[in-house]
Amino acid sequence: MDIAALITWVITALGGFYMLGTWIQRGGIRQQQTGTSRLPAPVVFGHFALAAIGLVVWISYVVADRSALAWAAFGLLLPVALLGFVMLARWIPVHRDRTTAGAAAGPGAEGTVPAERHFPVPVVLAHGLLAVATLVLVLLTALGIGGS
Repeated sequence: MDIAALITWVITALGGFYMLGTWIQRGGIRQQQTGTSRLPAPVVFGHFALAAIGLVVWISYVVADRSALAWAAFGLLLPVALLGFVMLARWIPVHRDRTTAGAAAGPGAEGTVPAERHFPVPVVLAHGLLAVATLVLVLLTALGIGGS
């Protein structure tokens, strides 16, 4: 089960990297100054940093098979999940405004479009579902259910 958690975590991270890259490329950091982006940079980068640290801890667990590392990885995943839900809650209205704003926006309106509007829905959904699966698999492994 620890390898299954590692696989889901890595696939989840790939989707997260894609969205982070899209957000940065579309001006998410610059939009913090103008208030266009609804995703605060500290939340975005905090989510990323804690998830990356947790993944390193989980890899250490897979190699060393120490239960304290499994619990540490799970403990790191809790704030990652919380920050992820915060970003999802802030992204949903931006996504819903996509159709009305897209029709009303003319040339040169790209600077007023939140960077997160460019996130593909399938990537957001897959990232979230795989994140939940990862959290459950890590918890079950830490509890000793399913072997290590």
